[in-house]
Amino acid sequence: MSSRSYFRVGLGADETAVLASYPEELLGDLPRFVRSTELLSLAGVPVPEILVADEEAGMMLVEDLGPDTLYRRRGDPTASLVPYFQRAAELARRIGAIPATAVATLNPPLDQERLQAELAQTWELFLEPRGLTGEGVFESELAEGLEELCRKLAAGAYAPCHRDFMVRNLIPLEDAPDLAVIDHQGLRLGPLFYDLASLFNDSLFLPEEAEGALLAETLTGPRDWEELHRTAAQRCLKAVGTYDRFSRAGVDRHLALIPPTLARAARHLARVPETEALAAELRRRWDLLH
Repeated sequence: MSSRSYFRVGLGADETAVLASYPEELLGDLPRFVRSTELLSLAGVPVPEILVADEEAGMMLVEDLGPDTLYRRRGDPTASLVPYFQRAAELARRIGAIPATAVATLNPPLDQERLQAELAQTWELFLEPRGLTGEGVFESELAEGLEELCRKLAAGAYAPCHRDFMVRNLIPLEDAPDLAVIDHQGLRLGPLFYDLASLFNDSLFLPEEAEGALLAETLTGPRDWEELHRTAAQRCLKAVGTYDRFSRAGVDRHLALIPPTLARAARHLARVPETEALAAELRRRWDLLH
């Protein structure tokens, strides 16, 4: 949830643009958005064109691509969604291929400290108050397993990532199934498969068979799959804490996403060695939310 403000403004002759207004505490986001727009455009990733940017005033006018997002297609048949996810996965690979040196100074990387802090928020705000962390030895083993998960993620390969590469930040274009990417000022270095983990585990979920077939176009062996499951587990748990924090701020539209997202976290935790022994008990506890 951001304190940036957005307004659709008319430019005449039925043409519109989006005016973005940055409050003082977020003025630093505007030049990052300008730079990430440049980098993504050079990488062949469609993004809204910046028409005017005034960093001092904290105002920016960008191309209006309309209100539609891929998330709004969530009721569509799987067969019509798969080409969009396939295109999105291709764009994620393009983002990952941007030279690391070009994004290293844009934003802090998703290092072990940051990954663990995100899980700590979920643990403290959502899991522990509901008894979802277990008790005694099990709770300690879960905490240790999640810490080891973040350690292994941080020790693996890193690449540029969008940071929130999910269906609510993907806009279908007229030339289907092409997509434009928005809200990309968080571009940074992160675990190798972070954007893929976000794409397939945030808000709109494909059936497992369709998801697996698309992921197989990028993942080349058991190590890749293990790293994807590890990244997706962290991302899903992070999302649960974010949704809960939003609800505490009065935005409750994401609450319905918590049960399926937590179920996906349990599924991924079952497929990495540091938590697989805990997965059956986690599913038993976490499935009660449905």
